[in-house]
Amino acid sequence: MIRLIDFLVAFFGLLFLWPILLIVVIIGLFDTGSPVFVQTRVGKNKKPFKLIKFRTMSVETKSVASHLANNASITKLGAFLRKTKIDELPQLINVVKGEMSLVGPRPNLFNQEELIEKRDALKVYDVLPGITGLAQVQNIDMSTPELLAKTDKKMIDTLTLSLYFKYIIMTATGSGSGDAVKPSK
Repeated sequence: MIRLIDFLVAFFGLLFLWPILLIVVIIGLFDTGSPVFVQTRVGKNKKPFKLIKFRTMSVETKSVASHLANNASITKLGAFLRKTKIDELPQLINVVKGEMSLVGPRPNLFNQEELIEKRDALKVYDVLPGITGLAQVQNIDMSTPELLAKTDKKMIDTLTLSLYFKYIIMTATGSGSGDAVKPSK
């Protein structure tokens, strides 16, 4: 049932939001020259998939987890996209393709070995990764691997249809900051 809801919400989201997506792509061409960011992430059963987002950092930024990136790397457009969470909208394509769910553990990079170990021990990779979830609305990011894995497991074990929609609504209305970027020094 959740897969059907994921698909329908993502499909109609893309259908109705395409003007915003197009505007961001056009502005992003002037901002970074490369408005769409594609990165290999850990998916269900630890299979790799290509996560699609709007670019919020300069093209030269190293491919690291957000909490390891420097705030100075974020462009002005990128700061707006992150604050409004518009940078996440292209992931609706990943949801339509069945690589992600709207709600699930945020997909991490393959170089986040400690997080992979903690999540693997709790079988977090048995489910599709998500755009948002309990950890995101509670401001738990990937800088605390053990806490994140435990929070992901709690969400997986307790997820109901009402919590599914609650996490989506909380994210859409601004609860949680997702993976924070460290301030520049």
